[in-house]
Amino acid sequence: MSEKKRTAVCPGTYDPITLGHIDVITRTARIFDEVVVAVVNLPVRKGSTLFPVEERLEFIEDAVGGLGNVRAEPFATLVVDFAREIGASTIVKGLRAISDFEYESEMNQLNRQQAPDIETLYMMASPQYSFLSSSGIKELAMFGGNIDEMVTPKVSLRLKEQLAR
Repeated sequence: MSEKKRTAVCPGTYDPITLGHIDVITRTARIFDEVVVAVVNLPVRKGSTLFPVEERLEFIEDAVGGLGNVRAEPFATLVVDFAREIGASTIVKGLRAISDFEYESEMNQLNRQQAPDIETLYMMASPQYSFLSSSGIKELAMFGGNIDEMVTPKVSLRLKEQLAR
């Protein structure tokens, strides 16, 4: 008799993916049999994205493609509905600071109301990435700051191209 595969979903806009995201995804991949990086197609909270969903998916594939149990997929539904659709029983969210916890705690309560069978696991950011955010990196790139140690080379190049316009 085989055990049920443990699948987790790591949702976010990933606009763009940072080394902090990659750290959380990699650590999640060590715990779960399968990890689906769920990329919000059209985010409500953050407005429009700098990169289209297809390019964000490419960035993720480039960054974590070597992890055999990780794949990226777009989604445009409630995260709990997406989790059920792919057979995930856990949502994994990275936390950097108390402000992240406040927002994520609210989201957890809403998700539990919709889907009490889907658990949320919070993973603290590794210290070296606890200050990273996609929005902060975009702002640095816009003003010519050095982002090379915060994102993958491909993301760094594309941010510089995109924000130089």
